[in-house]
Amino acid sequence: MGLRVEMGKGEISPMELGGIARIAALALLSYFYASAPLTAQKSSQGTVRHHRVEEQDPIAAKLNRAEDAISKQDYASAEPILKEVVAERPDDYAAWYDLGFLYHAEGRAEESIAAYKKSVQAKPTVFESNMNLGLALAAAGKPEAEQYLRAATKLTPTSQPGQGRKQAWIALGHVLEPSSPEEAMNAFRQAAVEDPKDPEPHLFAGSVLEKLKNPEAEQEYQLAMAADRNSSDAMTALTNYYMSQHRYADAENLLRKLVVLRPEDAGTHIQLGRMLAISGKSEDAAPELETGLKLDPSDDDAKRDLAEVYVDLKKFGDAGRIYSDLLSKFPNDAGLHYRFGRALLQQKKFDLAQQEILKSIQLKPGGEAYGDLAIAANENKQYPMVVQALDLRAKLLPENPMTYFLRATAYDHMHDNKQASKYYHEFLNVAGGKFPDQEWQATHRLIAIEKK
Repeated sequence: MGLRVEMGKGEISPMELGGIARIAALALLSYFYASAPLTAQKSSQGTVRHHRVEEQDPIAAKLNRAEDAISKQDYASAEPILKEVVAERPDDYAAWYDLGFLYHAEGRAEESIAAYKKSVQAKPTVFESNMNLGLALAAAGKPEAEQYLRAATKLTPTSQPGQGRKQAWIALGHVLEPSSPEEAMNAFRQAAVEDPKDPEPHLFAGSVLEKLKNPEAEQEYQLAMAADRNSSDAMTALTNYYMSQHRYADAENLLRKLVVLRPEDAGTHIQLGRMLAISGKSEDAAPELETGLKLDPSDDDAKRDLAEVYVDLKKFGDAGRIYSDLLSKFPNDAGLHYRFGRALLQQKKFDLAQQEILKSIQLKPGGEAYGDLAIAANENKQYPMVVQALDLRAKLLPENPMTYFLRATAYDHMHDNKQASKYYHEFLNVAGGKFPDQEWQATHRLIAIEKK
């Protein structure tokens, strides 16, 4: 999904688009500027009024001039006129509303809240005043927001009643979510009743349920998709849910639909590639990750994923080039050095492999890394290092047939017959016929050693 603003925190997440973001951005800036009793309504033909107050009323004439200035974003001209109006008529809810709108537009949050409060006090039954006050309080992180947003859900907006109430329920849901997630979910569901064709309320309800680990989250995401079969936000939410439940086949099916809807979206291709890789479909995963990286060459995590897929496909040279490139940016990343070293081992570049694995161990010692170091050192005929690496590995991981065999051959090359014999026997005791070539070699070396 796209952007989501958590009311009261101002935090933005890359998961959910629309809803509260539209409210915060549009409702406060322009949506409720269309309120019939309060100000002008903008239309495709320009700015029109639902009614024009008779000019013989001097205060009404001032209000008209102020609202004309607001429609042109000439707030400097509108503010002194509105202040004159509220000085002469302190209970003029429309003037206070316009001041609240003006202050918000200028980023004067506290003054905006104070003005909206005056508007609500003057006339508590106006949807737009309650809604904007609730939003302004929520943006300021003030718990009073709930009171006014609840009031807005019970009032009738001047225009587009269903849309307005839907946005009020959504805003209330976001305010309630941190402290009362179940109430928040019910608010989002009420929003869905107001507009059954909008997937957004279901997405928000599903998100709350998912955080509560409630399996009904899936149903909400499916309802979002039913509301709009082509909603990429709904597909993304349901895909993420399936992935969290390890339902990879279901996630893969949705991601394949998403890449058709979003062919230029790097993230979707990369996500599909990762899903295919998890499912063991490396041959299908590689082109998706490659496409994603062509669209977004800066995604270093995707590069790591592609390198691992190349390793699975035994394209060790391609994997090595990616690791080398990443190490130029992250020279102290132990994991990258280790993976690069393993790719080099597969290419039989043992000197380079040993260097990379040593660097990884210097940065972050690890049992498996010591084992691979022993293999590289053995190929490089550095037998004392083989023994040293295996001793360090043994402090972290249990011995296995191949560590016994590596020890035996290292001691054999160093002409330490006693130790070589010991580890050849250890190897044969646990090999169990699974390593026929090494078992044959161990048997014949024991004959030669023990004859001496």
